[in-house]
Amino acid sequence: MNTYLYKLKYIVLGMFVSLASCVSDDLADVGDLEDITGPTPFYNYTEITSSEFDCNDVEIWAKYEFNFEAGSNLAVNGTGYEWSVTPSEGVTLINSELPILEQSIEAELATIVALEEKIADLEFKIPCETDQDKIDVMEAEIAVLEVELAAAEAALSEETLQNVADLESQIAALAAATLNDQELIFSFPGPGEYTIGLTVTDNLGKSDYTEKLITVNQAVPTIPVPEISEPSFEDNSLFDGTGDGRDSWRAPSNDVWSPLGGGTTVIQINTDSDPVNTPNLPDGVQAAKFPAGGDRVAYQEIEVTPGATYVMTYFTAFEEDSYGEMKVSILTPNTSSYAEAQLEANIIASRTDNNVGRVDNVFKKHAITFEAGENETVIIFATNSGVESRLDAFEISVKQ
Repeated sequence: MNTYLYKLKYIVLGMFVSLASCVSDDLADVGDLEDITGPTPFYNYTEITSSEFDCNDVEIWAKYEFNFEAGSNLAVNGTGYEWSVTPSEGVTLINSELPILEQSIEAELATIVALEEKIADLEFKIPCETDQDKIDVMEAEIAVLEVELAAAEAALSEETLQNVADLESQIAALAAATLNDQELIFSFPGPGEYTIGLTVTDNLGKSDYTEKLITVNQAVPTIPVPEISEPSFEDNSLFDGTGDGRDSWRAPSNDVWSPLGGGTTVIQINTDSDPVNTPNLPDGVQAAKFPAGGDRVAYQEIEVTPGATYVMTYFTAFEEDSYGEMKVSILTPNTSSYAEAQLEANIIASRTDNNVGRVDNVFKKHAITFEAGENETVIIFATNSGVESRLDAFEISVKQ
């Protein structure tokens, strides 16, 4: 039996050798087949448009730039790329390596860049500021920052200076971008519609074409984030380093804005007794305290951009001895009394939270989303009832 299996093994092996000898690259239509797969081009793009507007939303400059990167289905064969743009008048090409090298320089000079940006931000705000006290504070801040900037520039190491010089040399040596680059940046002369075409050719001469209609939108000013003064009710947190944590939250009139029809409406302040070892507050060491009687209110009018949508967040905490509520509202700027603050016509948005299921003095975060509509300012208004309540750490952002 073993002899029979041994002979069978060699018979099978001989058959494979015989079959293999029949395949030859020298015979017509036998062996490797011609590669007839052509390229299928595609491309991705990212808008990197940048612009600058003054504080009156007047455009200073705008760069309408898009980064394009070509690709195809070919993983092995060599490829060639050729871009086209219509209309082409005023369109310029930028080497895609340029922004990377520029960002590398900024990284080397991170401290200096940060100081320069702070100075530029303050210089941007001054021309449109009408409060001379705020102007004086900003000018004083600029003077301090300029001293820090000079010191930071003087402290640059030889290694950093050499790194920056090397990067600048690489920028100077960059080849000009061409329509045959796989990746490049198109800089458009302005808003409009542009047809971007791409032809990909493989190393066998086969090619294919694709195109897309690209819409370049008009640059618009960035919506500024509103400023909430003394957002965490901290002492000395006003723009000039003063304030007792409550100054920005005082109602225009005690009698008109009192929930009880008279008496003081000024919020109290709760201080964290041990903020280092057992921090209790969401931010800082102070929070607004509202007595159980419901006679205190928080009131602050802030600037907003008409048409914008905002998200405002804050924290509440409650005592637990009985049922209690805290109501935070966004009111129209024409609201002029506590009674008017209860009218639906004057309430842009509101939220009421209670102490059901809450833990004594443990803060919980809440959010209110609201639209500015046609308003240039809105009023933040807060009241409580039932139990002693606390409010802290307001933040606001523009909803994108």
